[in-house]
Amino acid sequence: MVDSGKPDLAAINRLDGAGFVVRFGGVFEHAAWVAERAHAHGPFASLDDLHAAMMRAVRAAPTETRIAFLNGHPELAGPEARARSMTADSASEQGSAGLDHMPAADAEAFDRLNAAYRRRFGFPFIIAVRGRAQAEILAIFAERLRRTPGEEEQAALDEIALITRMRLDRLVAASG
Repeated sequence: MVDSGKPDLAAINRLDGAGFVVRFGGVFEHAAWVAERAHAHGPFASLDDLHAAMMRAVRAAPTETRIAFLNGHPELAGPEARARSMTADSASEQGSAGLDHMPAADAEAFDRLNAAYRRRFGFPFIIAVRGRAQAEILAIFAERLRRTPGEEEQAALDEIALITRMRLDRLVAASG
């Protein structure tokens, strides 16, 4: 452990399975199983190695598990956001893009796109929103609706990789 209260890589590699899940089970939205599976591939040589093990666990999961995992994510500016029932990480991330306080017309545009996307792909639109403006998010949303289901599942997993790497960076002390 370093003074910041964040573990460094050496401390992470000393965690038993239960401790690892306690520390990292929330990195992937409602999916502590990702941390459980990744822990078996330690020790980790770097934060990149840790994150890669976590993403391999997701990508290697059976199709039904991956789709259920994707469905564990909230819709952008959707009902969970309005009810303030998202995880703290998701609320912070969506808030960083102003998705938590939009004019009604913008919220309606997100609702329409969310519904069309879910009908087409069977899971919510997932994008790393931190650092992106609403207009950019809406343009990407519309573009991704034109993809095939296979392309879009991979795009959603790529976005999850970006999101979860940012989350790990906030949880783990920089080393060296």
